[in-house]
Amino acid sequence: MKSKIYQPIVIWIAIFFLIRCIGITNPPLDVAHNWRQTTVTMVARNYLETGGHFFYPQIDVAGEKTGITGMEFPLLNYLIYLVSKVFGYAHWYGRLINLVVSSFGIYYFFLLVKKHIHESSAFPSAMLLLGSIWFAYSRKIMPDTFSMSILIWGIYQGLEFMKSGTVWKLLLSFVGITLGILCKLPMIFAIVPLALLWFDKTHLRMRIYSFFGVLALAVGLSFLYYFRWVPYLNEKFGFVHFFMGKSIQIGAMEILANWQDVIEKYYLDALHFTGFAAWLVGLFLLWKQRKNQPALFYTVAIATLAFMGIMLKSGTTFAIHSYYIVPFAPVMALVAGYALAQCKTQKIQNILLFIIIMENVLNWQHNFRIKPAYAGFEKLETHLDSLGASRKDLIFVNSKEVPTTLYFAHRKGWCNHNDWILAPGRIDSLANLGLKWIVVAKTAFGEPLPAQHLSILKTKRANNIPIIQRLENEHYQIYSLNKLR
Repeated sequence: MKSKIYQPIVIWIAIFFLIRCIGITNPPLDVAHNWRQTTVTMVARNYLETGGHFFYPQIDVAGEKTGITGMEFPLLNYLIYLVSKVFGYAHWYGRLINLVVSSFGIYYFFLLVKKHIHESSAFPSAMLLLGSIWFAYSRKIMPDTFSMSILIWGIYQGLEFMKSGTVWKLLLSFVGITLGILCKLPMIFAIVPLALLWFDKTHLRMRIYSFFGVLALAVGLSFLYYFRWVPYLNEKFGFVHFFMGKSIQIGAMEILANWQDVIEKYYLDALHFTGFAAWLVGLFLLWKQRKNQPALFYTVAIATLAFMGIMLKSGTTFAIHSYYIVPFAPVMALVAGYALAQCKTQKIQNILLFIIIMENVLNWQHNFRIKPAYAGFEKLETHLDSLGASRKDLIFVNSKEVPTTLYFAHRKGWCNHNDWILAPGRIDSLANLGLKWIVVAKTAFGEPLPAQHLSILKTKRANNIPIIQRLENEHYQIYSLNKLR
């Protein structure tokens, strides 16, 4: 940052940081992916309430079970817990932590491209990444941009070690690459292009061997966690939460069946239409100039092929969730930035950057507000408290598989479809497991129960205790299986 040449990107990162602080204290009731954020926050809050045992993350949707389960390496969750230990718990700490880490990630992406990939593409690429899907997801309580940023930092430190031979940079690289992959296993695709270093004749072989040793150890530790520890927790505590992918054959069939949604992730979610056009131009130019830019061409080609493997392992999940394209956004930004770097004048490049970034920012602005239909659920905990519900009482919410409602209830239990809770004998069986309250979502998350089903619910009996409606507002109804106190 001492060099004047780095000042523009630092200023722009700071500006975008401040823009994304708008609504930073909002609870995780965003229009998109609030469910994914609450699976992070509930683990952090459980750390705070159960003693903070790092390797035993606990969620709230496992019914009568402990909720301890295998999941992504919970570094972001634990950082939220540590901040909460000092300042008391608040929903939004994860937003700020992710935003800070992701902002540093943009800076190191800039340095990585400038020093080790293609110097003239560094600034436009970093700017495009700032305005990409990262613009929205770097302020969500999710590990995607968080983990990729740590990984970019680790890769940069590793390449710096290759140049200087400084041991502490190798150690930093080990920390960054290991944590980046641990926090989000699909990020492993980003280290595959580093295989090109094996054929590089300009570096000392001992440095290459050392760096590849770091890569092997990072991958080994990540595999040990995901393929040993995660299954162990799932088996020991009897609850499976984490999606570990599917076979490539099944994934390929699902990708083909949902090809329109898959393509949408590239032209709509990653960089939107103008950025996607720049990416296509960049691919064309890279192909034409591959002999002049072999390192850049093969880096992009290998990264793209590696990411296709992630797509095939994800299948339908990739097609329906926009955040699955987040890891590939830096590659797309690099290629699009390369296209803009070919502009004849700086003025043309700046105009194109402005157009692409503005389109992206305007299309992501809805992520800065709470969806009105969700807002009422922020008071669910208060309402349950007012009815005398214990924090240990188990509840059911008809929010399908969305755990957001249980998080805001600040209680453990079940969430599922209407048909599931209304199945014959279901309420009795859940009451035997400890079910005490039923919350019927009316405006969001679930499917409101039809009037005839509500009347059935009001007269059902569980363990000979009547189910009594205790509260109703525009957002939900609360029924009690407790005896009136």
